[in-house]
Amino acid sequence: MATAALDERKTTTSNPIELVEQIAGAQGWPFERSSDDEVSMELSGRWADYRLFFSWIDDLNALHFACAFELTVPDHRRSAFNDTLARVNEQLAVGHFDLWADRGLPVFRHSALLRGVSSVSVEQVEDLVEIGLLECERFYPAFHYVVWGGKTPEEAVDAAMIETVGEA
Repeated sequence: MATAALDERKTTTSNPIELVEQIAGAQGWPFERSSDDEVSMELSGRWADYRLFFSWIDDLNALHFACAFELTVPDHRRSAFNDTLARVNEQLAVGHFDLWADRGLPVFRHSALLRGVSSVSVEQVEDLVEIGLLECERFYPAFHYVVWGGKTPEEAVDAAMIETVGEA
């Protein structure tokens, strides 16, 4: 790589999980620190309760973020659900949705690469949470329509993309 030739000094990034834990505590979010490199928390949204996971991947200098929600996808709806994932992911500028195959749960995922910086900022952590929750809230109805409403992926994503004004 050209940048390696320009600067041979190794820049180390400190583990940002401590900062994530401090932010969760300051916000009053219940959290659990499962290891030095992982923390999880739960937040309630409009459509579901969300389980947020942060993990530090030291060898990549990456902070991985995942936001999952309970919506078990039965085997007979996996194909339609995967088509929905592809359509939803086309709409995203940051991150992507995935299906945790072993648990059958939809999850929003994104990683922040931090090579060359000393640590992640409070704003970056807040952005990960905000974007993840916004996208989960925006597309939860589409996933639900496909899994339990019997809608096609096209119908489900079209319904989720409608901008509503006001409240009924």
